[in-house]
Amino acid sequence: MLLRVVALLFLPLAICESASAQMRGHGGPVRAVAVAPDGTSAVSGSFDTSAIRWSLSRNAAEQVLRFHESAVNAVAFLKDGQTVTGGEDGRIAIWKLGGPAPQRTFEGHTAPIVALAVAPDGETIASASWDRTIRLWPVAGGTPRVLEGHSQNVNGVAFTADGRSLVSAGYDATVRIWPLSGNAAPVIATLPSALNAIAVAPDGEIIASGANGRLYFVSAKGETIGELEITETPVISLSLSPDGARIAAAGIRGSVAIIDRKARTIERTLVGPGLPVWSVAFFPDNRTLLTGGTDRMVRRWNATTGEHVGAVPLNDVSDPLAAYAGDRGAEIYRACIACHTLSPDAGNRAGPTLAGIFGRRIATLPGYSFSEALKKLDIVWTPETVSKLFEIGPNAYTPGTKMPEQTIGSAEDRRALMEFLKKATAGK
Repeated sequence: MLLRVVALLFLPLAICESASAQMRGHGGPVRAVAVAPDGTSAVSGSFDTSAIRWSLSRNAAEQVLRFHESAVNAVAFLKDGQTVTGGEDGRIAIWKLGGPAPQRTFEGHTAPIVALAVAPDGETIASASWDRTIRLWPVAGGTPRVLEGHSQNVNGVAFTADGRSLVSAGYDATVRIWPLSGNAAPVIATLPSALNAIAVAPDGEIIASGANGRLYFVSAKGETIGELEITETPVISLSLSPDGARIAAAGIRGSVAIIDRKARTIERTLVGPGLPVWSVAFFPDNRTLLTGGTDRMVRRWNATTGEHVGAVPLNDVSDPLAAYAGDRGAEIYRACIACHTLSPDAGNRAGPTLAGIFGRRIATLPGYSFSEALKKLDIVWTPETVSKLFEIGPNAYTPGTKMPEQTIGSAEDRRALMEFLKKATAGK
């Protein structure tokens, strides 16, 4: 397979010799993190199109992996220590430590890959995509098995501990339990909210995170057996400790809740710089946690105390909302910082700049690559249409969008956001 963009770079020595337990190296928000089963290594993926493999004993970068043409949304480890990356470009790459290029690549998805899972036996990789399918890829190569049925973007996948089933979660508010032997139809559980992530405990209990800020607990038979409110805004990432005792749930406003799974209670909340946390992963010790977020850093935490591990370097990215301290609309907008800038000088990120948004027709900003589906929509952005977007959700209002699903249920909060955008984007 032709590799269009392949490079492997080593980070400057100044970064590799950092004494901090927090790891800096990405040029954009950290979208995904994973910890190796032996706890010696981690891998992170970023909106900057790269993945970085880290030594956790030295808190140093070992490799920068460049292959994907856009954001690296998902990462994982194979049993032999190789890493797997999945991108917005719909491609998957398997990397060997020290290799100059991916050892193997897979193509087939027609939309971004947003989650990966590795089977317990290490022989299969599952990928979840916004093309509404799940694919099961033999690690050794070969034709993938395609699982279809979700009516919206698939946002999470996880294998059961025995490897007999795969569990998926989608924006269609369903959890689906797919038997991997035979041709039996999946068991479907329909929940009250679009779903952003999924995890499966060793005893088979399923945990799904909602765009409404709640966690839902589903039995191995597909019965909804509990829920827990975490925040008022979307929970966008989940990690389950290997022993199944604790859940880490990351919110779009920057906090991470540590939950006692059996008691269904929040033990503590980890509070960082207040920017969206896109990814979380437990260490094998069941106590230590990695997070990746909009501040471009991989942070290490003690999940039992809520404290950072090691020194905490100050974030060198200036706060674009500093001038709007105390503005309710600005605080609501903070969840959008990862993908959108307010100034034309700051340019585009994963999403287009919002500078001068009001009065602009959808999908017409020069210099940004919009999907063909958005180009066909007859929408002009006004306070009313942007408010409607957040009232009913991007998937309903702008089908075909790459924008993560989230809604703002409060009319008062939507009005505050519109007032902020009028001030922050006017004349830009």
